[in-house]
Amino acid sequence: MRLAPLLLVLFVACQNHLSDNSIFPEYTPGSISMLCLGDSYTKGEGINLLQSFPYSLKDTLQTSGFIVDTLKVIAQTGWTTANLKQAIEQEALPDTFDLVTLLIGVNNQYQGRALEEYEVEFKELAEQAIGFAKGNKNRVMVISIPDYGYTPFGQSNQTSITAAINLFNASNKRLSDSIGLTYINITDITRYGLVHPDLVATDNLHPSGICYQLWVNRMLPIVKEKLSKP
Repeated sequence: MRLAPLLLVLFVACQNHLSDNSIFPEYTPGSISMLCLGDSYTKGEGINLLQSFPYSLKDTLQTSGFIVDTLKVIAQTGWTTANLKQAIEQEALPDTFDLVTLLIGVNNQYQGRALEEYEVEFKELAEQAIGFAKGNKNRVMVISIPDYGYTPFGQSNQTSITAAINLFNASNKRLSDSIGLTYINITDITRYGLVHPDLVATDNLHPSGICYQLWVNRMLPIVKEKLSKP
């Protein structure tokens, strides 16, 4: 099944609407750097690297007049919060990024790790992300965890997967709100994966490039607004 005509119409309409810079009067083009932290959903498992959401966001920002001179991605398939924390420590990252995204937790859930452990480590990662964004909470975006219960891989356990993902997302949203970070929910988009197979990569588990572009379309007005302010 190909992407439904209605979804395509929404996709194009969203693209056209978001290309209008006039709704961001404070916007002035400038050179920015991006840091994207996460797991397979940030790495872009199962698709071409350039279709992953960090690269799609970079390309879309550049068509809007921004100059993205640096994109650093720290993400690997299978990483939990603990794995990401360890990788960050090994990188010795500078605190000079204009935009930082954080998407992590699906492997904590998949491996049956405690929610309480996730909450402690997620908060630590969020605080690190703020540091990498020059201490500016306004430039840190937390992205919700996709629901892989709506993929061919997970559909047989959809009810339990969705319930668990809901718990982890409720947790990371509550923590993000308490810290004062911007939270972007993309989980609902991934829940069309069974009725719109084009939203799922050929590995039958991860999002496709089309799905990631829909994430970016949702993120774009928020990101542009944040980048247009100190």
